[in-house]
Amino acid sequence: MNFEPRNILVIDFGQLGDVILSLPALGAVRHRFPRARVTVAVGGAAAAVVEMAGVADEALAVDRVGLRDGPKHLSVWQIGKLVLDVRKRKFDFVIDLHSLSETNLLGFLSGAGQRLYARRPGRSLDYLANFRPAPAPEDRSKHAIERYLDVVAPLGVGEVSRVPRLSVREEDGRAVEELLRRATQGGKTWRGAKQTGGGGASDAPLVGIFPGAGHPSRRWPVERFAELAWMLERNDSVRSVLFAGPEERRLVREARPQFPPSTIVLDKLTVPQLAAAAARLSVFVSNDTGPMHIAAAVGTPVVILMQHHPMFNCYIPPGERHRVVAARTIGEIGTDLAYAAARAAFTTERASSLFDA
Repeated sequence: MNFEPRNILVIDFGQLGDVILSLPALGAVRHRFPRARVTVAVGGAAAAVVEMAGVADEALAVDRVGLRDGPKHLSVWQIGKLVLDVRKRKFDFVIDLHSLSETNLLGFLSGAGQRLYARRPGRSLDYLANFRPAPAPEDRSKHAIERYLDVVAPLGVGEVSRVPRLSVREEDGRAVEELLRRATQGGKTWRGAKQTGGGGASDAPLVGIFPGAGHPSRRWPVERFAELAWMLERNDSVRSVLFAGPEERRLVREARPQFPPSTIVLDKLTVPQLAAAAARLSVFVSNDTGPMHIAAAVGTPVVILMQHHPMFNCYIPPGERHRVVAARTIGEIGTDLAYAAARAAFTTERASSLFDA
């Protein structure tokens, strides 16, 4: 293939977890065109993910929800401003990994001479793409990672790792260390299970808990998360770290008295700090959400609580260390099942750490 673009725009307007699952495809583009400048247009919260992964020269943060759901006049103004910004950058190649009609149109209006779009029957505007050969139509039975890689397959990217990876930055690790130090009695230095294991309060193994979800139907009852935290503390001498984003702060504040007094609450972290905190955990227990994908991408085993649906395996992080606890509805998942999965992940991780040592 003689095609060698110099200025590439990748449109990646998925939610946080979707962007993490797209990292292998983004990395493949970066590797395929090492001399090109690569910009990834992404939802604001996911811009940090692109930067941490090192798969682009720039992450162009876009309020994709505001563009879609905001007041009509404001959305039109923002779309016009985005189009002008994109055109000024003079991209010569656009890749649209999600292919919604509005993102296909953005790629067309960018002025780029070559446009490679995911082909999504009923959603994408395939006639606005012109790269040949075109990718295969989206196969919804495939894992999301494979679907993203199918989009860039016509570029001849070759064999790439299917495992999303995020690197923790030193400054974020230091910030989290300070937060955890303040949470320990006497201001002791926090060491955590992955460094030392065993022992007193300041070096007890850590289990992360994230009770939020995008929709109430996907949210395991917070009181059961509290029951799980008590079981882990009493049976396994584990200390829980309760995470919350802006949407979960009120939920966590109201539920805090139900958790063990030793529970650490981290509710004002940036995305890179969340990654740094997740990297210190023995296991991360969560609903099916973006933070769960962040934990998996920094190498922490995750336990995912979710309801069965036809394609739920398509969005599970790859790897044998992760566990899924699913039922017809998420409310049918008992605390004992969640505990068994968390303990299995926790003890496996601890045994692995001892073996590696």
